[in-house]
Amino acid sequence: MTAADTAGARRGGAGDARLAELLRAAAGPVICAVVLTCLLSAWVASGGAGTLTRSRLQVTLAAVPMRAFTPSASAAVGVVRIFLDIRNLSGTPDELIAVRSPIALRAVFTQHELGTRQTTVSSLPIPAHSTLTLSPLTDDVVLERTVPYEDTRAVPLTLVFRHAGEVTIDAPVTAPGTP
Repeated sequence: MTAADTAGARRGGAGDARLAELLRAAAGPVICAVVLTCLLSAWVASGGAGTLTRSRLQVTLAAVPMRAFTPSASAAVGVVRIFLDIRNLSGTPDELIAVRSPIALRAVFTQHELGTRQTTVSSLPIPAHSTLTLSPLTDDVVLERTVPYEDTRAVPLTLVFRHAGEVTIDAPVTAPGTP
């Protein structure tokens, strides 16, 4: 055997040792990934992950009444009560959890109980296959600390639902007291 053959054998042996070491190092994470994938697949197949149901909501009425007929009278009113009809077209209940608008610093949900006064709540439920009607006489969304908006045709509202996500609408501005 020549000196060149001996040097080549040493280099090949070192390369094989590195490859074996690399394979041993990668085997642990690969085995963990395969086991985790199998466990997650079994969990999903058994129904442990739940089912995905798409909520379908439709806003059938939206209106933001002017606070008063004159700008000076409007400036004296700090809150705005909006009119909304939200239809849940799916078999899954949902909740209205937030309302945002550039005309208001804050939106508050209120519920009217029969024979009692309003109470502030964190969300408003929308049962499956039904309509949530919001108005000053029923459950309500109150926009607080509003800026003047009476000179605009519509007010942008972003409705945030627990399951359906966000929906942005332009609610027309109407004469006071009319939806």
